[in-house]
Amino acid sequence: MRAQGYWLAVTAGAVLALDRATKWAVVEGLNLAEVLRIEVAPPYLVFQMAWNRGINFGLFGSGSDAARWFLVALAVAISAGLSVWVLRGAAGRRAAVAVGAIVGGALGNAWDRIGYGAVADFLNMSCCGIDNPYAFNVADTAIFAGALALLLLPTPRADDG
Repeated sequence: MRAQGYWLAVTAGAVLALDRATKWAVVEGLNLAEVLRIEVAPPYLVFQMAWNRGINFGLFGSGSDAARWFLVALAVAISAGLSVWVLRGAAGRRAAVAVGAIVGGALGNAWDRIGYGAVADFLNMSCCGIDNPYAFNVADTAIFAGALALLLLPTPRADDG
């Protein structure tokens, strides 16, 4: 169980740090909040500012203060629940890393909601004639990758590392 807690904490910390660093560098450092769009390697990579007040793709984004704090509380509750699951020894190392990615991403987006009032999304990627209208961030990518890993992992075992 100690090893799972280590992998959970290291992964969550790394994801949170990378998410905060990229948001600071792009939103604050490159002033994307004001500039709104920076073509890095179009269409493959464009920094496009989007303030997400809801969940994925802005769903349920009423913009109300109550919704904002509900989503912060939900992110913290899900992070706590998944962490308890890992720390109780019900999951192995691979699941602990996957949960760490989810927790780090969820806390990164919750940090945005507390600090900015909305999640700062800025990565926009298009390819092959498909124009993607949506922006995302490192936290979103980590949450998606962690959830996908949990779905694809075999039944969790505490002795897998």
